[in-house]
Amino acid sequence: MPLTVTAFYAGLLGVFYVGLSLWVIKIRAAQKIASGDNGNPVMQNAMRTHANFAEYVPMGLILIGLGEAQGMPALAAHALGAALLLARLMHAFGMGRMPHTSALRGGGAVLTFLVLLIAALANIGHVLF
Repeated sequence: MPLTVTAFYAGLLGVFYVGLSLWVIKIRAAQKIASGDNGNPVMQNAMRTHANFAEYVPMGLILIGLGEAQGMPALAAHALGAALLLARLMHAFGMGRMPHTSALRGGGAVLTFLVLLIAALANIGHVLF
C-alpha cells in the first residue's frame, strides 16, 4: 500500500526545509560566519529554528506514515499532515524572528505536540485493539 498522503506532506515539508536551509545560508553569509555560530545570536537563532524543524518533522512523518500503512483513513492522515505542516510553519515563522513571535512559536509547538501525541496514540490503539 503506497503512503500517498504521507508522501504528499513529506514533499511539502521537504520543500519548506530547503527554504529554511537557504535562509540559514543567507544569514551565515550576511553575518560572515563560515562555520558554527561564533556566539552570534542571530546565527544561533537561525540554526536553532532550522534544527528544531529537523528534530520534530521526521517523527511526525514516521507516525503518520505508520498510521497510514495500518489503514488510517485518508482524511485522518490528511488532518494530521496538514496540522503538522501548519504547526511547523507557525513555529518557524514565530521563532525565526528576533524577537520571537511568542504566539506563533508557542502555538506551533503545541500543535506539533498534539499531532505527535494523536498519531502516536492512534498507532498504539491500532496495535492493541
